[in-house]
Order: sequence, then structure tokens, then C-alpha cells
Amino acid sequence: MVELPLPPPALGAGAGSSLEPGDGLVAEAIQAAVRNYVHDPPRVVAGLHRPFVVGAKTLVMGVVNVTPDSFSDGGEFLEAEAAFSHGLRLVDEGADLLDIGGESTRPGASDVSPEAEWARVGPVIARLHGTVSVPISVDTRHAEVAARALDAGADLVNDVSGLRDAEMRRVVARSGAPAIAMHMRGTPATMQANLAYRDVVGEVYDSLVDAARSAVSDGIAAEQLLIDPGLGFGKSAGQNLELLGRLAEFRSMGFPVVVGASRKSFLGWVVGKAPLGDRLEAGLAAAVLAARARAHVVRTHDVAPTVRVLALADAVVGRTRPAPPR
Repeated sequence: MVELPLPPPALGAGAGSSLEPGDGLVAEAIQAAVRNYVHDPPRVVAGLHRPFVVGAKTLVMGVVNVTPDSFSDGGEFLEAEAAFSHGLRLVDEGADLLDIGGESTRPGASDVSPEAEWARVGPVIARLHGTVSVPISVDTRHAEVAARALDAGADLVNDVSGLRDAEMRRVVARSGAPAIAMHMRGTPATMQANLAYRDVVGEVYDSLVDAARSAVSDGIAAEQLLIDPGLGFGKSAGQNLELLGRLAEFRSMGFPVVVGASRKSFLGWVVGKAPLGDRLEAGLAAAVLAARARAHVVRTHDVAPTVRVLALADAVVGRTRPAPPR
């Protein structure tokens, strides 16, 4: 259970606080953070159509990009039938959730109209809703697309713009669906233009606190919120590594933590500027680090190997996960 009010934004992870140690607010914020960090038992999140449990194991969210230009698989699953079949395959490989997106959010990507985005994802979500038992997430920044997707069978909204649009917050609040608020500066087209942070962990933390406050103020239940520090979205390779290494700190907010490192360019940078096809091992290492930090959801394009490595990682941290097929 998330305790609100959250710690003041300036106390997030040490960025720019103007409070004095004797304020009393400091001790209160620290105590709330400790309670949220330590008391983290498994709990049910009420997906709009299908519930899911966070905290019992590291959930694997399989990515289905219904796009012509995504950085990892652009065009491969643009046709509805191909995207549907890919979703079924990811479930067979052990995905706990599916994330369906119709707009590329790679650095420099152009905006897609809600109409074009819905034409891509609508048929896929509707068909998967009638076929699979795992929860379905719609990856969108557009309130109109989110509303239609939830009506068509999506269970939660994954918003890379951090629920900053008031209409998106209203859509989620009215539906009662869960939502993932991710950190991103600007838009996909502009996010890499300003990578200056005084304290990347503190500033991302504070931004997510602000997003959570706005969401709850607009009627979204705190128990329905998840957060994502946004690896690869407006951060340098080094900043992404720092966020990945300090993921556990984000759990102090009390919200389930989602991590998406799969196939991203900073992984290639670490392993000798490896091209897209040679980033699998680094992505699996990121998934293990996320599980070690007790993140709740790992978003990945490579479901089967991620499920296998998390079987060991979850066993080490004391979470349960069924053994993968032999």
C-alpha cells in the first residue's frame, strides 16, 4: 500500500533540497521512504480486465511494436496478423504482460497522429483481448488512443510522457485502470537535445514524484500507479548506467518499478559499440540487475531468454518463479 503524501520532491534522492536538517519534514520523509522500501509484500494490481500480481516475482512485459520505424524491430510486426502472432509467441515464451505500441518513441522519432496510431494497435489489442489470459498494456502518449484501447480490452496504460497530459490522467482516472508513468524530457523528437542533469537520479526521482502527485490529485488511485525511470529517454549512456545501478532507490516511493533496457543503444555502448543484433547479453544483464534491485517489471523484446535468466535472479533475491521449460 502506497502512503501519500509522498516525500517532498526536493528530498527525492538528494537533488537541490533547501530544507534544513532540523525541519522535521526530513525525518518524516525518511521514515515514509523506509516504510515503503521495506514493506513491499506481493499485492494484486487490478487491471481493467485482468489483474496481475507485483512483488512475487519479476514480471516480464513482452514488447509488440506495431510500427514501421521502431529502433529494434520497425516494420517487422506492422501488419495486424504479424503483431497478433508475435503477441501469442511472447505469451508462449513466458511473458506475464504484453505491451502493444503503435508509435515509435526512438530518439528523433516524429509524432504519429492518434488516428494513425489507433489504426495500428486497435485490431491487435481487440484480438489479443479475446485470446490471451495475460494483461495487455497500451503504450501511448495520446489520451484518445488510451481510452479506445481500454474499451477494446487493454488492462493498463504505459505512458512514456509520464501522464503529463491532464486529459490522459482523466481517462485513466475515469476507467480505474492502472498506469505506468515514465520519465522523459520533452518528446521523442527532442528528448536527446538536453542531457544536462546536476543529479540524474535525484531529478528523475523528483519528476516521478511530481507525476505521481498530479495523477493522484486527478483521481488516479495510488495503488494503480507504476513508475519507470525511463532508461534511454533523454539520458546519456553514463546516466542510464547510473539509473540502472540505483534502481532500488526508486522503490522508496512505494510504487511498483518498471524497467526497460532491452536493445537500447547504451547497452551497445557498454559492450564496444555493439550494433542492435549484438546487445542481447547486455540486455539480459540489465534484467538481472533490475531483479537484484527488486524492480517489479522488466520490459523486453527478448522474452524467452529474459524469463530464463530471471528464474535464477529471482531465486537469489527470494522471489518465486516457476522453472522455465526445458
